[in-house]
Amino acid sequence: MNVLGVNCFAHDTSAALVSDGKLVAYVEEERLNRKKHATDFPRLAIQWCLDRAGLSPRELDAVAFAYRPFLDYARALRHDILPRFPLSWKRMAVQTYVDLRLHAKAKEFRRLFGYSGPIHFVEHHLAHAAAAFLSSPFETALVLTIDRGGDYVSTAAYLCQGTRFRLLARVMNPHSLGELYSAVTWWLGFTPNWDEAKVMALAAFGRPTYEREFLSMVRPLKDGRFRVDLSWAGWHLERGWVSRRFLRRFGPPRRPRDPITHHHEDVAWGVQRVTEEAALHFARKMARRAPRVEGLCISGGVALNSVMNTRLILEGPFEKAFIPPPAGDAGNAIGAALLTWSRLTGKPRVFEMSHAYWGPDYTDHELRRTLEERKVPYRKVDDPSETAADLIAAGKIIGWFQGRAEAGPRALGNRSILADPRPPGMKDTINREVKHREPFRPFAPTILAEEAPKWFHPYTPSPFMLRVLPVRPELREKVPAVLHVDGSARLQTLEEHQNPLYYRLIKAFERRTGIPMVLNTSFNDKGEPMVCSPADALRTFYGTGLDALIMGNYLVEKGR
Repeated sequence: MNVLGVNCFAHDTSAALVSDGKLVAYVEEERLNRKKHATDFPRLAIQWCLDRAGLSPRELDAVAFAYRPFLDYARALRHDILPRFPLSWKRMAVQTYVDLRLHAKAKEFRRLFGYSGPIHFVEHHLAHAAAAFLSSPFETALVLTIDRGGDYVSTAAYLCQGTRFRLLARVMNPHSLGELYSAVTWWLGFTPNWDEAKVMALAAFGRPTYEREFLSMVRPLKDGRFRVDLSWAGWHLERGWVSRRFLRRFGPPRRPRDPITHHHEDVAWGVQRVTEEAALHFARKMARRAPRVEGLCISGGVALNSVMNTRLILEGPFEKAFIPPPAGDAGNAIGAALLTWSRLTGKPRVFEMSHAYWGPDYTDHELRRTLEERKVPYRKVDDPSETAADLIAAGKIIGWFQGRAEAGPRALGNRSILADPRPPGMKDTINREVKHREPFRPFAPTILAEEAPKWFHPYTPSPFMLRVLPVRPELREKVPAVLHVDGSARLQTLEEHQNPLYYRLIKAFERRTGIPMVLNTSFNDKGEPMVCSPADALRTFYGTGLDALIMGNYLVEKGR
């Protein structure tokens, strides 16, 4: 059975194809149309998934949209409009328009692709939960979905076993950790629903100056849920992101070109702290209602907050945890497809996401043709891993383009910029000359999994770069380029079976330097999606301060 999953209408639209219960193709529309956080209907992504599997639309048994039309409206009417009549009619009008358009898009999908089979609609948070649990190694798990909102729910917990999902609790909008985090993102002069990672990075520089104020913004309830003190908020009234009370206490919002001060760092620290505390409270309480499960799964946009994830794993009640690489809305295409396949077939699960490489790849012929059509000087190398290790050990910053593109927002060794983690100035050089971004933004290490416990303590595996762990103090001076200001790093742990070529590269670098890791960041320039095609890679290579590019077995160097 072939099931196509579609995430559309909000940001990060995407498509996924599940065949016989296994994910075979997944890509975000932004990688193909080159619009970061694309909101376009994922026509290109859908077509690529079909082409990858060699299927025509008529060979699909079902299509699953990761959204339930009118559910958002119905819940808002019940929980918001009728009880208190706040000024949210504008929001409801917009939501009704979106719901009607979703039906129109379903019809458009049928017209565009000539599809006449069944279309299923999967609730937003259930799609998040399915994307995590049905991709996990667990037969039983507690699943937490923490988001800005979807279907009028911001946060939910599920007890999952086999292919069954039992809702334990949910927090309704506008009480949302994601909304609060996005509101502070806006106040700090960044773009909400886009730049939250900048806030997480900035928080590492902050102090607990406003701890009391931020902890007062979210009140934990005895049952594990929480309530946001909406006197600080503006998002629920369609009156901007924050309230006058917020502005009186913290001052006017920072303009994007204004300098970042200690005050801004301390506000970032505050919102990071309250997010962690509320999520930890929720996890601990929900764990009491899910005894004897194998582990914890986390999904939703807030699950991309690696610092929060680490506290949930290290301080929560579970030793094992799984977070899918596309934990945000883009991953809902996977969740909708896997859940629909499970429901239609009634069969047990057969899939586990042990790696993140589900996107487009390119043949040797396609790589060489792109180079020759653009008259780019290149040479073929015998072993790209050894060549890359030589370049990185010599201080070069390289683009690394191999195999299938990664799922999710983190570069995991197929569409990566790689560098030596040892030089103290390497972080500043890459931020300034390659990524063209703020100087406080850190970079991540990819480390050989078997060596990671020697470098990080406390330690937990982090295959998808969704956890932040402390580097052992005595080793920090060896790898300053990948350290956060507090001595931690957002690591990717790599086992050989996950990506043999990338593993060999790091092994070769270790033989040359004694360091079993490389600096790894996404292969893109500021404001752009991660590169997907060879043409994307060449454009970014020549538009940034990269020294070399290795695509497949082909090496391109500047000045040669």
